[in-house]
Amino acid sequence: MLLSATDKETLRQLLCDLQRFTLEAILTERTKRSTNELAAITEETAADVIYAIDTIADQAIFKWFEDHWSTEWPVQIIMEGLDDAHTLCFPLGTKIEDTTLKCIIDPIDGTRGIMYDKRSAWILAGIAPQRGSANTLADIEVSAMTEIPTTRQWRADQLSATRGGGMLATAFDIRNDFSQAPVELQPSKANDVQHAFGTICRFFPAGSTLLAQIEEQLWETLYGDSTDGTPLVFNDQYISSGGQFYEILSGHDRFIADIRPIAFRVLDIEENLSAHPYDVCCALILEEAGCILEHPDGSPLNCPLDTTSAVNWVAYANEDLARHIRPALKGVLAKLVP
Repeated sequence: MLLSATDKETLRQLLCDLQRFTLEAILTERTKRSTNELAAITEETAADVIYAIDTIADQAIFKWFEDHWSTEWPVQIIMEGLDDAHTLCFPLGTKIEDTTLKCIIDPIDGTRGIMYDKRSAWILAGIAPQRGSANTLADIEVSAMTEIPTTRQWRADQLSATRGGGMLATAFDIRNDFSQAPVELQPSKANDVQHAFGTICRFFPAGSTLLAQIEEQLWETLYGDSTDGTPLVFNDQYISSGGQFYEILSGHDRFIADIRPIAFRVLDIEENLSAHPYDVCCALILEEAGCILEHPDGSPLNCPLDTTSAVNWVAYANEDLARHIRPALKGVLAKLVP
């Protein structure tokens, strides 16, 4: 199925509406529950642990699709919390062979941070023409991501993009009936990471020693040792792929690499601690903003649209940074994780 520019814009608006509805449901429900209640484990899937706050988002998403999804766009849903063997299509009752679209969703990316009210999480979604099991990340034509703010914040940003149509960024004022206004986001134009943020992800104890060694050797290769002991590069372990994408898009970070599957392979650790396709389903937004998102070997980032595949990804704020860091990263990986 080929999507016209008008089709893609319609779908972009639908994803934005879905995410606003989900955001409002989460903000409403969390006022009624304690931190311990939000952090209660409700399920463990092949991909991740599902917490009580996740089920709030899941239920909101299901309700929105039931109430608002048009029969014009029969769609299959791929979503964290749903096993790959589970088929969910809207309008309800639609057979998978009759769907024309596939929508991949992460209801809450950054659950652990938001359920303890530490840092924003994100609702992520992307839509691709239906190609069955052949669908990959490269097929996504429309993406949207919406911030779930902590209780200390008044603003929730929403970013979206259509392929070839650029990125749109707006912000909700959650104090004022979700009034919405455009915001300006600008990825960094710098050509190095000195005295700035660049991160190799290591969110959990498993694999963190090796990942820290990779990061340390990367910066030593590029910049050597600081002559006065002052750190030359800072890292930020934001436990949310969508949140990390936002940090690149907003100019806060210049380089982020989530290469946990590479490290886990060497260490023989289960890969369910890794990023999955739904975590990177908003890659299109970075591409449309002019950022570089790729595999650690420098090839284009791609993966199946499922819930279990482990994904390695590297994000650079611009092409100059990619040219600067990529060779050193490849060299360090060849040495430490051959």
